[in-house]
Amino acid sequence: MPIRIVKPTSPGRRNLSIDAFSDITKTEPEKALVVKLPRHAGRNVAGRITVRHRVGGAKRYYRLVDFKQDKFDIPAEVLAIEYDPYRSARIALVKYSDGEKRYLLAFNGIKVGDQIISSRSAVPPKIGNRMPLKFIPIGQPIFNIELKPNTKGVLARGAGGVAKFMAIEGGFAQIKIPSGEVRKIPEDCAATIGQVSNPDWRLITWGKAGRMFHRGRRPTVRGKAMNPVDHPHGGGEGVSPIGLKHPKTPWGKPALGVKTRKANKWSNALIVKRRK
Repeated sequence: MPIRIVKPTSPGRRNLSIDAFSDITKTEPEKALVVKLPRHAGRNVAGRITVRHRVGGAKRYYRLVDFKQDKFDIPAEVLAIEYDPYRSARIALVKYSDGEKRYLLAFNGIKVGDQIISSRSAVPPKIGNRMPLKFIPIGQPIFNIELKPNTKGVLARGAGGVAKFMAIEGGFAQIKIPSGEVRKIPEDCAATIGQVSNPDWRLITWGKAGRMFHRGRRPTVRGKAMNPVDHPHGGGEGVSPIGLKHPKTPWGKPALGVKTRKANKWSNALIVKRRK
């Protein structure tokens, strides 16, 4: 995905870059595969803001992406590569040999006309094919990985995301996920070979508050710029430092670098190496 640098015709455009969308082959989504999602802008049923910095954003349809890919041993052809406003990666419109159409998470290097297949058994380890981890060669890059067999892919789904298949032992595969964590995953869990599409998405510079507003993000105010009644970091003369032993959230809880994971969580036994 090429990133286009705009001319600095105003302060807001001086450090702004945009997606060129040169890899998109179809602009209108499939009507049968989109739904409208209600937007709450961070508010609960009482109308109170429970998640800060959310706003409605631009109007958009939610594409029904198939993360499970449970049409086994039926080949599918890629009909189009589309933009998805709800995710950073591209999505692919595929048509199975029985005539059904679905949206799938697109892999890096995908082209219209490519053939892919999902199976519970071993299939050729070609980029885009999906199968259980026990049939994937060690060292292969993988994405859209299940945590429990026969559910759906939840790991390595963001743009450019890729995990590394490191080893398999005792019914578990050892996977290095994008965060750097190495964890055990049951060998019957499925994964797709390759890397998630749109790896250059991380290079986009949003440039101005208006673009973030369209994405559903309201401005964020520093705690040290507030009054003491509004934030633990507030108050002081001039440009004051935090002034506390540890940084805190607006509600007084420890922040920045504090571990929040439960010490006795059941999945601790499956983590081989924690992320940095």
